[in-house]
Parts: sequence; structure tokens; C-alpha cells
Amino acid sequence: MKGGRAPAFLLGGGAALFLSLLWMPVLLPVVSRLLLLPRALLSMASGSPPSQPSPASASAYVPGSVSAAFVTCPNEKVAKEIARAVVEKHLAACVNLIPQVTSIYEWKGKIEEDSEVLMMIKTQSSLVPALADFVRSVHPYEVAEVIALPVEQGNSPYLHWVRQVTESVPDSGTVPP
Repeated sequence: MKGGRAPAFLLGGGAALFLSLLWMPVLLPVVSRLLLLPRALLSMASGSPPSQPSPASASAYVPGSVSAAFVTCPNEKVAKEIARAVVEKHLAACVNLIPQVTSIYEWKGKIEEDSEVLMMIKTQSSLVPALADFVRSVHPYEVAEVIALPVEQGNSPYLHWVRQVTESVPDSGTVPP
């Protein structure tokens, strides 16, 4: 302070108290983030994403319990027939048809190129074997493509709906009539 004395509250321990009161609103968000840093670093070291608190009302999704299965079909008519059948049989909650997919593949020693329709099928992972069996039984290809990928994350209400719609199918892998 130029040419004057410091106020009495700044002398001794009062200066630290005064400065902490001034800076507390600014530092509080930073300090609270720093307290979370060790947990985030530990989860990064373990290879898992940091856990986020979930609302008590939301049911927990088990990663991988729902799968997205992919099937190619020669045309839209075949794709629609198979899609309707797997939804009616509760082997899938939803099927998206993606038209005009170009597939290039080797078949019987020759490189082939075909225009196909791709089916994206959402189902319980436990139903993938039954889904594959059914598709093989009705598909016109000699070797039908049926591949599935587990869904690790997504919109929890949607994933819950997929499981709910397909629950009427027993996990034994049998296809209902």
C-alpha cells in the first residue's frame, strides 16, 4: 500500500482469511473437479470409462445384453418378409431396412458384386442363436449373412424397450410358432 498502513484485518492471520473469502466462489468449482480427478485417473488406468451417477428411477442396463444383428437380403421384398416375421415372433424388437447396399465378396472362387438390402435387427443377445436359426430357415441365400454385435451403451429407455418387447421368447433358443 502506497504510503499508508495496512488495515488491521490484514495484519496477522486476518489476511489469509480475507483472501480465502474473496477467492472461494472462484476456486470452489476447480477444487471440486480436482477432487474427482483421482477417480477419473483410476478408471482410465483400468481401461473402463468413469462411472456416472445414475438416477435411482432408471433401471440399470447390462452392457451387451442387447445386440444389433445384421442380415443382407437380395431385395426389399425378402427383407420385409423376414423383418416382419422376426418382429412377429418376438425375435426382434425392431428391424431397420437399409436399401441399396453394394456388397463385394468372393463366392466360389469368383469376385461378386451385388446390390442388397441390409437389415439392422435389434434384439436380446440371448436370442441371437434363435434369430440366426430362423433367418437361415427362411433366407433364399445358400449361406445367409447373420452377424451380431453387442450394444455396450445407448439410450437406456430404448434398450429397456428392446428387452421388454423380446421377453416373451424363452432363452432356450427355441423359436415360437
